[in-house]
Amino acid sequence: MATANSKTRPAARWKFAAGILILAAGIVLADEAQRKIFTARAGAEFQRAQARFQADTTNPTNAWQFARAAFDFAEFATTDPERAALAEQGIAACRRLIARDPKSAAAHYYLAMNLGQLARTKFLGALKLVKEIEREFKAAGQLDARFDYAGPERNLGLLYRDAPGWPASIGSKRTARYYSEQAVKLVPDYPANRLNLVESYLQWNERDAAKRELQVLDAIWPAAQTNLTGEKWEPSWGDWSTRRNDARQKINEAPPRR
Repeated sequence: MATANSKTRPAARWKFAAGILILAAGIVLADEAQRKIFTARAGAEFQRAQARFQADTTNPTNAWQFARAAFDFAEFATTDPERAALAEQGIAACRRLIARDPKSAAAHYYLAMNLGQLARTKFLGALKLVKEIEREFKAAGQLDARFDYAGPERNLGLLYRDAPGWPASIGSKRTARYYSEQAVKLVPDYPANRLNLVESYLQWNERDAAKRELQVLDAIWPAAQTNLTGEKWEPSWGDWSTRRNDARQKINEAPPRR
């Protein structure tokens, strides 16, 4: 489990489409029936977290756990208004918590995550959120770099990888590499950290590096499956398994002739 008793949430991944920031549909599942089950579970957890938060809005744990639940449920939203409404609730809870406790790594982290969800619902306005997302992930990382299994470093790596470069935005391959590799150094046995690095190497056409990293991922996979168990982990395993298979297929494909 992550520090500060942070229950895991589906692996978050970033991408840009037509130069606009969006938080990718973080759950990649082959089975639509599974998605319905996971959506129902996320909705039930959101209701529970919301009830706890409304019962005591000054409790810091209630606040950031509600923000986390809002992010999780927004992963399964089917419309932009639904996703935006959930994200805005998480954002508001985190902003209030940060105002009371600026050193809450969880509040900064889930503020960034929910801002990412909100960015999914924007077009040109999405790029305006990039700097705030960057700032909040950095704040979370400075307070607790290992929070959510090195989540601040992991997500910064993806943010820098997929953002447009200067002067449009903050995208930087060198910076993306630093944060992605730093996440692996901080928490080497967490599958999402390794998987993101595999995918990044493939995106950068570094096939040998991707292959080496995939071999390490395969090696840690059995232990991770033993350690990360229960219903709350099922969406992550569905996502990771699909993405690992896709990465393996790309690595095994014959490289294009030059």
